[in-house]
Amino acid sequence: MQVLGLDIGGANIKAATDTAEAISVPLEIWRSPDRLVDTLVPIMDRFSAAEILAVTMTAELADCFATKADGIDRVLRTVEVVAGKRPIRVWQTSGEFASTQDARDESRLAAAANWHALATFVGRLTPRGSAMLIDIGSTTTDLIPLFDGLPNPTGRTDIERLQSGELVYCGVRRTPLCALTECVPLGDASCAVAAELFATIFDVYLSLGDIPENSADCLTANGRPATIAAAHDRLARSIGGDVSEISLAETHRIAEHIAEKQLRRLCDAAEVIAARMPGPCDNVLISGSGAFLARRVAAHTPRLQNATITALPELFGPSVSDAACAFAVAKLAAERELKFFGASR
Repeated sequence: MQVLGLDIGGANIKAATDTAEAISVPLEIWRSPDRLVDTLVPIMDRFSAAEILAVTMTAELADCFATKADGIDRVLRTVEVVAGKRPIRVWQTSGEFASTQDARDESRLAAAANWHALATFVGRLTPRGSAMLIDIGSTTTDLIPLFDGLPNPTGRTDIERLQSGELVYCGVRRTPLCALTECVPLGDASCAVAAELFATIFDVYLSLGDIPENSADCLTANGRPATIAAAHDRLARSIGGDVSEISLAETHRIAEHIAEKQLRRLCDAAEVIAARMPGPCDNVLISGSGAFLARRVAAHTPRLQNATITALPELFGPSVSDAACAFAVAKLAAERELKFFGASR
């Protein structure tokens, strides 16, 4: 029996099997929610051997939906269409799977539950004491406290988690520069950053070499390639200039400054969470497309500096780490299916 996990986000669709095959497909769902079915069909074809679908989501927050409940209903109706006769299990922050109808009826538990599935699955890697999961994706960072292998969050909804600091709305791709700093160094002075989407944090990490160039990737602030040259142009425009006025060395310095600002923000949040833990944080688990940044956060947060680091990219591979929440729900569903139905199969 193979299970396919789906993590349906507002900007990306992540899919992973319980046997660690994984892909990520971009889809800005707020621009074209009707394209969700066309995006899911090839995924279903690729993983046609899957007998069960395990689903989690964050797409319900997209402003193309009237409410989160409406978003959950629309997403699940689309999944039902592409699933055919496959049973569907929906993860809830209660720590259980639900049917699609029960997920609709209890939409508050199904909304943005992907972090909880990931923490529930990877928590078993640290079965004793206090630990922290740092999952950094394209848009957000999850800082999830664990105790004796189980999620131990202060909040469970997005609002509660933003209030507690366990959800930080910045990642390694989509975050606008103006959300991280008001000004950057330029020459012997500083320069204000335009409150406009000329560039994102993705350009920072392209410039610094943390994310490799990919000329085929045009999901950038201006729709031009994910290259250092194009990132130079975008960063120059973020301070009202262009490549004829701002040198590559200057945008590299700007990138270093912004990267430091983001690192400090995340370290401050992690320190607060670690201080609330019932004991010293002995282990840190890292995952997501921003695992490189998660490792830096652990290294520069005082209460985490002596912790043992367990990196999901090293355990399961980069593609599974990028789709970690999808992989988690697939594994959890496979285990529970075997537990409850294994004897009759």
